[in-house]
Amino acid sequence: MGTACAGRPEGVLVPQAQTVSGASKVDVLVATTRRPSGTPGILFSGERDKGTHVTEISVSIPPDTMRKAGQVQWPAKLPADPAKEFATLSVTPLSPPAAHGWLKQNLPKSRRVLVFVHGFNNRYEDAVYRFAQIVHDAGGDVAPVLFTWPSRGSIFAYNYDRESTNYSRDALEDMLQRLAKDPAVGEVTLMAHSMGSWLTVEALRQMAIRDGRVAPKIQNVILASPDMDVDVFGRQFASLGPRHPHFTLFVSRDDRALNLSRRISGNVDRLGQVDPTVEPYRSEFEKAGIVVLDLTALKTGDRLNHGKFAESPEVVKLIGNRLIAGQTVSDSDVGLGDRIGAVALGAAQTVGGAATVAVSTPIAVFDPATRRNYGGQVQRFGTAVGNTVTTAAGQ
Repeated sequence: MGTACAGRPEGVLVPQAQTVSGASKVDVLVATTRRPSGTPGILFSGERDKGTHVTEISVSIPPDTMRKAGQVQWPAKLPADPAKEFATLSVTPLSPPAAHGWLKQNLPKSRRVLVFVHGFNNRYEDAVYRFAQIVHDAGGDVAPVLFTWPSRGSIFAYNYDRESTNYSRDALEDMLQRLAKDPAVGEVTLMAHSMGSWLTVEALRQMAIRDGRVAPKIQNVILASPDMDVDVFGRQFASLGPRHPHFTLFVSRDDRALNLSRRISGNVDRLGQVDPTVEPYRSEFEKAGIVVLDLTALKTGDRLNHGKFAESPEVVKLIGNRLIAGQTVSDSDVGLGDRIGAVALGAAQTVGGAATVAVSTPIAVFDPATRRNYGGQVQRFGTAVGNTVTTAAGQ
C-alpha cells in the first residue's frame, strides 16, 4: 500500500536547485505506462497510457545524521528543505536512445541493474521517492530503474489497480528484454512489492513462454509482501521452467493489507502472508529452491505491517549487501536475532518461531489439493481487518 497523502504538498517533483552539504543524490531511471498529467510536479497521473514514458529523476536525500533510515522524509511545504527532507533536483524526459545512454553512464563496475516495481495505492511520486529511499539505504552497487504502472493512489481503487498491472505486463516484459539484450548490462535483479509482484511474475511468465526461458541475465527476483494468490503463483512459477531466476520472498503473517486482500479475493492464502514453517508450504518452498524470510516478529512504524522490507534499516541493508548480489541468506547472515526467522539449506533450525528455506532442488507446483490434505496444518487467518488472528498447527 502507498503512503498516505494527508498533509503532503502537491507537486513535490518540481525541481529545485537548493541543496546542502552532506546530502546524497540518487539518480533513478523511471519507466511508466501512466498518462502524463500536465500538472508541474505531478508528471504522471494514475490513468493508463498507450505508450511507455521514460524519465530521469534526481532526488536529494538528507544527510544521514538528519534522518532515520527506512523512512521517506516528505516535504512539509515547497520548496523542500534538503537538510531534513527529500527534494527533487532534476526531471529529464528521455528518448529510448537517451535512456540507453543513461544506463551506460550509470552502470557500476558490477554492471548490475536493480528494477523496482511498486505495489497498490501508489502515486507516481510515491514510487519515485520510495525507490530512491530504498536505493540509498540499501547501498547496493546497482543502476536503479523504476517501473511504475497506473495506480490511482486510492484504497478504493483496488480492482482498477489490479487490472492496471495486467495492462502493463507487455511494457514491463519489453523493458526487461531491452535490459537483458543490452551488452553493457551484466545482470538484472527484480524487486517488487505487494501487487507489483503479480505484474513482475506475469511479465517473467510471458517471457518464458515466448522465449522458452527467462532471460539469463535476470538472475534474482525479490518479492516483498507479494499480493498474490498462492495457487496462481504456483502455476506461474512452474511456467518459468527449470532455468528460472533465484527467488526470495519477504512474508509477514501480521500483514493487515494482505488480510484485506485475502478477504476480497475468495479467502485463498496470499503468498506474502503464509507461514513458511508449516506444511505443505515448507516442503514446497524447499523443492522450488525459494528463499523465504519471515518478518512477522519484526516491528516497524508501518501500522499495516505491509512495508517492513523498506522501513526496516536492517532488512534494506540486507537487500543491498546480499540479496541483490544473489547471495544465499542464512540465519547468521541476517543478524537480526529473533526478529527474523532463518533456516539455511533446509536445516531444521528455527529462530524466533519462524523459518526461512533455501534449497536448490527441482520445481514444485503449489497444488491446492495437496494443501487441503494437510487440513489444520495450513495457516488460517482471522477475517477482521486490524485484528489479525493467526492460528497454525503446532504453534
